Amino acid sequence: MSARSAGHLENMILRSVSRSFYLSIRFLPAQLRQPIALAYLLARATDTIADTTGISGLMRIETLKMLSNGIQGKASRDVVVDLIASFIPLQVNKNEQRLLESLPDCLDWLDQIEQADRNDIRIVLEKITRGQMLDLQRFDDPQEIRALATAVDLDEYTYLVAGCVGEFWTRLCFRHVRNFAKLSEDEMLALGKLYGMALQLINVLRDAGADLRAGRCYFPEFELTAAHLTASQILSKPERFEPIYRTWLAKAKTGLECGMQYSRAIRNRRVRAATVLPALIGARTLALVNQAKTGALQRTVKVPRSEVRRMILRLALTVASRKQIESIWNRATQE
Repeated sequence: MSARSAGHLENMILRSVSRSFYLSIRFLPAQLRQPIALAYLLARATDTIADTTGISGLMRIETLKMLSNGIQGKASRDVVVDLIASFIPLQVNKNEQRLLESLPDCLDWLDQIEQADRNDIRIVLEKITRGQMLDLQRFDDPQEIRALATAVDLDEYTYLVAGCVGEFWTRLCFRHVRNFAKLSEDEMLALGKLYGMALQLINVLRDAGADLRAGRCYFPEFELTAAHLTASQILSKPERFEPIYRTWLAKAKTGLECGMQYSRAIRNRRVRAATVLPALIGARTLALVNQAKTGALQRTVKVPRSEVRRMILRLALTVASRKQIESIWNRATQE
């Protein structure tokens, strides 16, 4: 694949499927931006396959296995592309359609990227697709609301789809960024893992109402039973559910603070800006969810784009100074 084709994927496809992530990684040096952009595009492609409701859950699982094998270099690219083709016309979102259409180019890009980066991309994508397949297996009947069994299951889910991304980001940065952090690689790996898990937990908290209506409950059945509550009763008896919800809100906040600790340790200002932005958006999301309480189960809570743009502008203008980051964090956490 030519540099021009890789640039098209990074600039056009990535920007169309996630503008906030695209803006965030624009802060990064080129040697970091390319592997991170490619990993994100592949993860979004697997996520799109997992979310294609017009195809049976079993078929989606089999397709994810084949796509995972293609990413790992264990399956023919042509076989993978032919299998994915049936998913393309089922995409309601045109950007998701274009993403799947670009998959052959993404796989070509993966073949040509530096070997160490390719290995890291394959490791993180194997974990992400495993988490997505677990999700499809656990919630295989949208007509029945099922809950995860224990808190360990929720931790496993948030690690597989996001905590491992924090580890991936850390390994890339230590390899590509000179004097990356004030802390050791092991310390940053541990903080990065908790940071990623917290960001996914925020998604779980924000999307809880929509997930319940789709038959998915990520909150542990063990905790629901202790509150004399079933997953199917959460929406009708939110007052019973609120203590459980608040416990997980507190855990998400603790994880975000690990993300702030991680970001403060980064020496390179551009990398610090890209790394801290999700924590700042996450903190604002948590503040809005906390303000809405269990009312967040009935409506979508989202940080306005104008607020996100202001955060990005402040980071850019001050080159992500630690003082400015603390100021944005303090403002974001206010309800």
